[in-house]
Amino acid sequence: MKMIIGGEKVDASDGKIIEVYDPATKELLGSVPSASMDDVQKVLENAREGAKIWSQVHLHERARILTRFAHVAQEHKTEIARMLSRQMGKIIGEAEWEVDSVTNLFKGYSEKALHMLAHSMPIGAEGGTESDIMFTKREPLGVVLCIVPFNFPCDLFAHKVAPALIAGNAVIVRPSRQNPMDCIRLVELLIECGVPGKAIQIVTGDRETGTALISSPMIDAVSFTGSTAVGIKLSQAAAANLTRVFLELGGNDPFIVFEDADIDRAVEESVASRILNVGQTCCATKRFIVQNSVKEEYTEKLIAALGKLKMGDPLDPEITLGCLISEKAAAQVVEDIDKTIAQGAKCPLRGEITDGTYMGPTVLTDVTSEMDIAVDMEVFGPVFPIIGFDTLEEAVEIANKSMYGLSGGVMSGDVRKEMKVASQMQCGGVVTNGSGLYRTPTMPFGGFKMSGAAREGISATLEEMTQSKAYVIKGALA
Repeated sequence: MKMIIGGEKVDASDGKIIEVYDPATKELLGSVPSASMDDVQKVLENAREGAKIWSQVHLHERARILTRFAHVAQEHKTEIARMLSRQMGKIIGEAEWEVDSVTNLFKGYSEKALHMLAHSMPIGAEGGTESDIMFTKREPLGVVLCIVPFNFPCDLFAHKVAPALIAGNAVIVRPSRQNPMDCIRLVELLIECGVPGKAIQIVTGDRETGTALISSPMIDAVSFTGSTAVGIKLSQAAAANLTRVFLELGGNDPFIVFEDADIDRAVEESVASRILNVGQTCCATKRFIVQNSVKEEYTEKLIAALGKLKMGDPLDPEITLGCLISEKAAAQVVEDIDKTIAQGAKCPLRGEITDGTYMGPTVLTDVTSEMDIAVDMEVFGPVFPIIGFDTLEEAVEIANKSMYGLSGGVMSGDVRKEMKVASQMQCGGVVTNGSGLYRTPTMPFGGFKMSGAAREGISATLEEMTQSKAYVIKGALA
């Protein structure tokens, strides 16, 4: 597949490519261009012009175009979902959900934009302004760079691109080099549905091209989802131009289970939270903080439930566990497990690596609150570290000990206890009666501390993708 620059499908100007493989079969799926610096400059120049063109398109027309795209994406659901599944090993049911998410988000953001209200402000507190009228209007930022991660490429494409476009911005999409093809296909469909080719572009390439885009004064905002370490470097690169940066970063999310919780339900929530996308999910539960009086029962039931999972071909609808994105990713998970065991944890269930990228679930017990995995080690795989506690205060202390603060969950038979704990947990969202793996299209999703500096969701992102301008009609009522 090719990049899309200025509405044209193009190769890199120097001919360089990036090969894309199926991590499940190791088959070469194809290639995409590896953009040169000349390509980057062309993309930026197009985007500046595209921002002028697209911002002048009436909001109702932008909404019509993007709503049409939402329906067209659904018509191509099978094609895009298979493309997504083959590029990253995500099971087909989850891939299909992502395409549904694209449809829902583009429709939702379009509807929300049509109902964004401006403000009229009273003036006259100071003498001489009684005859003036003042109101506000939200206007586009200009050019928004949307950096999409590998783990939820379609869903996060929509969370970034939909609000940026409906707000009147030009968008440059920078997908993961590991699985860029589904994002390229979505950009093709957006252009087919009527978005100007200079208002939506997609550029594939290496780290240098990404840095060049982020550092450019021609970029007005960057929306990034990825690791905290990369988010920090990105912020530093953007700071020279005071470019707005919206960051959705890593997490080491806690799930607190009290002795009066429904343990069967807690196990069900634990498995669903951690197994989604083979554990490659920022807001998946990664620390299972279980009251000591029920820890043994919880562990036994968890291991039994994990034994029922079926690992295999991601395109088989009967499969519940696909593969990791790469052999490098799998090796990192193994390294994290070995380090935790070396620090004193026990491993009653260990998922071995097969075919380089397939990995069964691993359960780690006797994990203490001082171990890396209990604090700041974010493991991107199906690993269940179980940390015991005795008192409510101890559970909250363990949960808050991490530098991260993305999502959290708490289960108890007492809703007042759940709400008390939720109010003390330092994270951007807390789920009671369930795990923290919870995200709807409308909720303001984002983290505290080192987990981010933004909120994504229909209820919040449109304000971040626009800027407020105050208009004053001086002497209007004189």
